[in-house]
Amino acid sequence: MDPLSAISEELAEIDGQIADIFRALSNGFQKLEKIKDSNRQSRQLEELTEKMRECKRLVKEFDKEVKDLESRNDPGTNKMLNEKKQSMIKELNSYVALKKQYAANLDNKRIDLFDGGTEGYGEENVMLASTMTNQQLFDSGNRMMDDTDQAIERSKKVVLDTVNVGTETAASLKAQTEQMSRIVNELDSIHFSIKKASQLVKELGRQVATDKCIMALLFLIVIGVIAIIIVKLVNPNNKDIRDIPGLAPPAMNRKLLWNAR
Repeated sequence: MDPLSAISEELAEIDGQIADIFRALSNGFQKLEKIKDSNRQSRQLEELTEKMRECKRLVKEFDKEVKDLESRNDPGTNKMLNEKKQSMIKELNSYVALKKQYAANLDNKRIDLFDGGTEGYGEENVMLASTMTNQQLFDSGNRMMDDTDQAIERSKKVVLDTVNVGTETAASLKAQTEQMSRIVNELDSIHFSIKKASQLVKELGRQVATDKCIMALLFLIVIGVIAIIIVKLVNPNNKDIRDIPGLAPPAMNRKLLWNAR
């Protein structure tokens, strides 16, 4: 069991967090030794510096908690906690010193590269300027001006192309917007036409139903007339059936002219 847990759970938790950071710092500096690229070394050093800041904050919290518990602890416990705090500070300072060493090495590399490039460039310019005649200097200046003009023209062309692309994009978006508006209007027209067609179908259905009823009634009338005609022809003496207009009277009811005499 961790002896700090018996004193304070918060002290034990802070101690565990600091131990985790120390392990991460140790692994980080070992990784830093294997990195050759200066930019990657700089990024790795920034990450380690952030971990050291967090560790420093935790050490301060540990010291504050120790001072709060000092009155309740015995002298031996307070001595142990202070030694623990000093050990943390010593280990953190060792990583801070290591960080400063790596940072100084990186700065020296940057200064060497910068100085070397500037020195060579300056000497080259001095040598060229000292060996050129007035005509050569004049021609060199003209070439530099021509190169500058060409660079400006290329920049103008790039800007003009960008503006043209933006204009074409805006026109395309406007055309698409108008097309979408037309599509929406056409959909509204189609919806209205479908609604009118539905109403027309309903009206035609009602008309067809009415026509069917009329046709059925006419059919029944025709059937009735035909039935009466048939009965009249079959049984002409039936008095219950009146003569149908348009039909000739029965032959037996007719009187010949010579029988009337």
